[in-house]
This record gives sequence, structure tokens and C-alpha cells, in this order.
Amino acid sequence: MSEREFEGTTVYSDRMQLQLYAHPAVAEAPTARSSRYSMGTFFYALFILSLLFSTVGADDDSSIVSRFQRYLQINTAQPNPNYYEAADFIVSQAQSISLHSQTLEFVKGKPIVLLKWPGSNPNLPSILLNSHTDVVPAEHHKWTHPPFDAHVDGNGDIYARGSQDMKCVGLQYLEAIRRLKSSGFQPLRTVYLSFVPDEEIGGHDGAEKFADSDEFKKMNVGIVLDEGLASPNENYRAFYAERSPWWLVIRATGAPGHGAKLYDNTAMENILKSIESVRRFRAAQFDLVKSGLKSEGEVISVNMVFLKAGTPSPTGFVMNLQPSEAEAGFDIRIPPTADQVSLEKRIAEEWAPASRNMTFEFKQKVSVYDKFGKPVLTATDSSNPWWTLLEEAVKKVNEKLGRPEIFPASTDARYFRQLGLPAIGFSPMKNTPILLHDHNEFLNQAEYLRGIEIYESIIKAYASFNEHTRDEDRKEEL
Repeated sequence: MSEREFEGTTVYSDRMQLQLYAHPAVAEAPTARSSRYSMGTFFYALFILSLLFSTVGADDDSSIVSRFQRYLQINTAQPNPNYYEAADFIVSQAQSISLHSQTLEFVKGKPIVLLKWPGSNPNLPSILLNSHTDVVPAEHHKWTHPPFDAHVDGNGDIYARGSQDMKCVGLQYLEAIRRLKSSGFQPLRTVYLSFVPDEEIGGHDGAEKFADSDEFKKMNVGIVLDEGLASPNENYRAFYAERSPWWLVIRATGAPGHGAKLYDNTAMENILKSIESVRRFRAAQFDLVKSGLKSEGEVISVNMVFLKAGTPSPTGFVMNLQPSEAEAGFDIRIPPTADQVSLEKRIAEEWAPASRNMTFEFKQKVSVYDKFGKPVLTATDSSNPWWTLLEEAVKKVNEKLGRPEIFPASTDARYFRQLGLPAIGFSPMKNTPILLHDHNEFLNQAEYLRGIEIYESIIKAYASFNEHTRDEDRKEEL
């Protein structure tokens, strides 16, 4: 608690609670003059309070940004993330706002920090705010400012690895709850925050194990919020699904031969035919994006990531020998709205047909269906009250959502959707270039602070949601 003296008037402040003691002259003044003194003191007090609140507000913004910088300065880049330092920081922030904290470690060296804000009705399904603590590596020499300094430039841009992906969101959850608790808000539903490791390398030792754990089952989660993407325009982006990764390796075999000989069915000829077939499919999908008919997340993307062939020699490759084997690898991303069976048939019959001495295997193949056999996506219509609540909460703070999107890559949200749970990807960053995994990743501090206000509105709406009450309100409207 801080104390400030203003010419005999003492104002005590602990961020939210203020006690104002009138000027001593008021108490000593004759009764006939008390009204005049009281009015003067009242307006004087209002003036002092306005000065105090403006000062506190400025200090508060500065401290909020400072906490964000401290989190960004913890190097959690793969392949050697400093997870324990990040976990200690998160726990310390939770303690500062009286949240319950628990550290889970399904795999040694990879802690999951789980925070809890108990609701007044623990029987209602809870809310989970998920974020990951790891970040991708950075090529330091290609950055304008060191990627783990969290430097703020003259424009207010905070340069750091993780500023967009996704340490911003993790801290915005905490700062929004800090504000809600300070305002006296009491949640109806229990709110959990999870800070998980290893998302950038698949999440298998993080969110996947967490979602499959007994601890998670006990939480009775009803909705999950996770990461989204920055928006280059005025509308925030929200994601209801994501594309599933299929990592495909195609192999071709054929008789070896002299480099000068022409003959059919060589391994190289067959692999090149397959690559050309894949290229045509890719071009057709890409044309849908270029024409604006579909977004990137709505098409099947295919990108060749390696080509392996040839007979090595001390100086490179043997140039007069046609190889007997050739391989090509492809990163395929398939949305849950696509026909998985048709794509499998295309791979077997066109891209790697046995008739051309070809085989294929998947290094990774994530189904587009959940454990109930339904497409892994979250409803965005009136059947899903959580989506409606998100739209209303964003609108309440005079902002707008763009149309629902499918995330073009993969996030930890897939592990929760595969359980049949609704999960929405949302990172409140507008008028911001998409720089996740890029050099000079940054987020403007004003946009970061605005995102806290957005999440404050969302968390309040989610934590107050009583489905029975809402149904009664709809009946009254009808």
C-alpha cells in the first residue's frame, strides 16, 4: 500500500481500494460554513483522485509490459528450453494474484504448470486457457535486436522470440485475471490455466499427455481456448479447427543402369512422374487460395521437403550410374472438411502406384476425425454457446471478429478437440504482421495491452455463463 500527501489530504491506494480523508479544516470549521468547505473539499478530492488514477494507470501499464518482457527473456527455445525457469516465473505470477498452482511432470524435465481459479459452482464444466511455454529457435545474427532481450523500440514494438507465438497469450490470460480479481469479480465456473511444454515439436510430451491424464479428466473441462494468429487488418481472427499433418514418404525402385542408357521404369523416372502428379494437385489447391475462393486453412497443402537419390562418391555422386532407388518426402496438411478417403486413394493410385514399382509410408498421419468418428472441429453456429459468447465478448469491447477460420498448421488444441471438446484458437493481435517463426518477431505493446482487455471480457463472459439462465432468457425473448 502506498501513501501520498497532497496539502493535508491523505490518499491511500492499493490499486483498487481508496480511502480519502477530508482536509482537517472541514472538521474544525463552524457549522454555518461546513457546506462551503465540504463542496470545496469534494471537488478538490475529485481533482486529486483523477491525478492519482492517471498516475496509477501509467505505472500499471509499465509494470504489465515489464512482466511480459521478463517472460520473453527466459530462453525456452527448442531443442534446449529452460522450462524450469519459465515454470518458476509462472508460479510466482500466480501467487501474486492468489491462484492455486500445481506442477505436473509426465516426462522428466518437461513441467506443466496448472493454475486454478475456483468458481462458485464447481459442478459446472470448467474453462481451460491453454498456452505453450516453448518457442522455436532463432538465428540471432539475422535479428535487428537480440531475440531474448525483449527490446522495445521507439514505436513500442517488443522484439522477442515468442512475442506472437505464444508467450503473449499466456501472460494475457494472467493479466486479465489479475484485473478481474482486482475488480472483485467472482467466477461462477472454475477457470484453469495450463502452461505446457513441447508444442513446437509436436506436443507429445506436453498437451497430448495432459489431455490423456486422470488430472485432466478430473477438471471437467467444457471449453478450451488456445493460440490463434495475428491479423493484418482490423478484425481479430478465431479458429475452430486446424489441418492435420500427414508426413508422406514415397519410394521408387527400378533396375540400375549405365548413365548413357535409355530404358523404361527407372527409379528416377518413376519418382519424377509422382512429383509432377503432386505438383499439379498442389497448383490446383493453391489456385483456390489465390483466387480468394478458399482460405489457406481450407485447402489441402502439399509441399515437397526432401528428394533423395543417387549413388554417393568421394567427390559427390557417381555420374554414370542410374540409381536403383529414389525417395521424396512431402508435408501434407489436410483440413477436417476434406475427404480423407479420397486423398488416400489418390496417393495409392496416382502418387505412388504399385504398378510403377512404388511404395509409400506415413512418418506421421493425424486423423481428421475425433474418437467418436466425427470431423475434428468446433461448431461456430448457435449450437455452440461458447462461440456465441466469444463473439459477444469481443463486440462488447467495440471490436470485431473476422469469419471463422481453419488454422493452417497444427496447435495443441487438436488434442482437446480429439476428445470431442470444443476448442477455439484466439490470439488478440490486429493490425499486426504474421511473424511467428520468422526473424524479428514482434508485438506492439499497445496491441498487447489491448489484448488483455479483450481477454478480460472473454474470461468474464465464459466464467459467468450459466446455460440454464441463458435458456430462460431466450424463452422470455421469444
